[in-house]
Amino acid sequence: MEYIAYLHKDRKSDYGVSFPDFPGCVTAGKTLAEAHRMAEEALSLHIEGMMEDGEPIPEASTLDALANDPSLKGAVAFLVSVDVAEKVGRFNITARKSHMEEIDRRAKKEGMTRSAYMVSSALAGRPKEHRPTRAGR
Repeated sequence: MEYIAYLHKDRKSDYGVSFPDFPGCVTAGKTLAEAHRMAEEALSLHIEGMMEDGEPIPEASTLDALANDPSLKGAVAFLVSVDVAEKVGRFNITARKSHMEEIDRRAKKEGMTRSAYMVSSALAGRPKEHRPTRAGR
C-alpha cells in the first residue's frame, strides 16, 4: 500500500518526514535518499506496532483530500510504499536479564520498540527473498 508522506526542510535542519494518516509517526534524514529510506522504515515499524496493539490501519488518504491540510504548507508530498497485508505473530524468548536490558537500551537509542529492534536486528543483512534449498546441496 502507498501512503502520502510530507517532506519538510528548514535552513539548518535535516529533511523531516511526517505522515498525515499516522499522526506521531515522524523521521528524518541528512539527505533526500536517507529521508526516503528512513520514511519507509519508520512507517513500516509504526504500522507493525499498530497491528501488534490491534489498532486498525487507516486507508491511505488521497492528495485531493489533503489539499487543505495546513501541514502540507511548505512541504513536498511523496509516496511511501509499505506492506500491511501480513499479520503479526507473537512469540516468547528466554534471555538473561542483562541482555534484555541491553536490547532495551539499544532499542530506545534507535527510537524503536523492543520487538521492532529485535526483528530488525535479526533480519539485518538477510536477502529480501528466502529461497529454500534441498538437503545435501
